Order: sequence, then structure tokens, then C-alpha cells
Amino acid sequence: MELNPRFKVILLPDVHEYLATLTEKARNKIISNVRKATLVIDPELFKKLGDTEIWEFRTRFNGMTYRPLAFWDENQKSIVIATHGFTKKTQKTPPNEIKQA
Repeated sequence: MELNPRFKVILLPDVHEYLATLTEKARNKIISNVRKATLVIDPELFKKLGDTEIWEFRTRFNGMTYRPLAFWDENQKSIVIATHGFTKKTQKTPPNEIKQA
């Protein structure tokens, strides 16, 4: 049985650049989790950041926490645009990363 994606993800150039800095295994895990997030509702994979309009794709792999940040397209509600990614080093998402998104 094949599941239909709930939304489409567009990765902006900054996300591609971020992914290119990671190991192949970490990159593949992030891409796999982004794909899974389009198929199922799971806050461990895709979660809204507090009271903002920013969402994060969540991946934990080999003790590291990876976070591509994204937002819903205002014109097409079935599209999520990932703006950039970062490796999370603290419990809270840094304000400068939220501002960049």
C-alpha cells in the first residue's frame, strides 16, 4: 500500500548547502525523515515552533540534532518551503535561526 503525501516540500538553496556539509548518512537520515513527515502526522518529525509560523523538520542521528526550518506557503497550503537548516546544540531553537527562517 502506497501512501499519498499530505504536502510537498521545497528545499531552498540554503538547505541544499547545509545538507552538503553533513555526512552522507546524516544527510540521508534527514531526507528520509522529511519524506516520512509528508506521509504521517508525527511531531517527532515535523513540529510547529511555539507561537510562530515556523515549523521544524526534526532529525536526531548519532547523538546530533538536525533541524531544517520551514513555513507553509501562503498561496498553496499543500506546500512547505524549507528555508535553511542547522545543527541544534541547545534545548531551545536559537532566536537567530528562527529569524533567518
